[in-house]
Amino acid sequence: MAKRPVFVIGERIIDIKEIEFTWYPGFAPSQKIKSIIDLHKSYIKLNPSHRVLEISSKSTEPLGQALSAFNLIVNIDGKDISFESLFQGSKVFENGGPFEDILWTSAINAKRDVRLRTSGDIVGFRLLGEDWPSEPKTFFYDWMYIKAVADKPELLEKLLEYDAFTDIEFNPKKSLNCQAKAAALIVTLYKGGFLQDVLSEPKLLKNFYSEETQTKPKRTASEGPDQEQLKLF
Repeated sequence: MAKRPVFVIGERIIDIKEIEFTWYPGFAPSQKIKSIIDLHKSYIKLNPSHRVLEISSKSTEPLGQALSAFNLIVNIDGKDISFESLFQGSKVFENGGPFEDILWTSAINAKRDVRLRTSGDIVGFRLLGEDWPSEPKTFFYDWMYIKAVADKPELLEKLLEYDAFTDIEFNPKKSLNCQAKAAALIVTLYKGGFLQDVLSEPKLLKNFYSEETQTKPKRTASEGPDQEQLKLF
């Protein structure tokens, strides 16, 4: 058994519910798909009216695949690159960066670039000469993801049909940034009428974070599955 967070749309909050499910070990895509299916079944047992979308390259839905950081395309200086390459190529470290050549390489090569692991701690981000802070920890990732999806109305329109999002590769004990959480953010912003404000003024996104939402979900004993809330304004 394993646990993974499910990011659930609310009126002005995102509920982060930690769901227990059967984990199918192995690196084969078929094993990931089995794990996704069981995670969604476990969640839907508790929320039978909800539509859940896996957002990763392992998703069984074309929309979920298109919205993965590896497949989501952004345009920089007139060139199409993957969101993953944008994120990795914008990191500024204690001992170097940003390594802008990463922007123009493939998503898989961007993620595997050895400099990302040998240059010390991340101290910020820089993209096209503009500096971005490293706190809140997921701010740069989330805002860039929101902008990338907002620039593709056909994807955003389909995304709005869902109530909750998962990313089978995301383990909050090991990672911070999560494409499923960023997707939940953009839907909640849109439905709350805040999306255009955040797109126009990125720093407004900082109002959505607390110390708790930058770490793993906490257990709420009285409510069964682990959950927390990401409050908006």
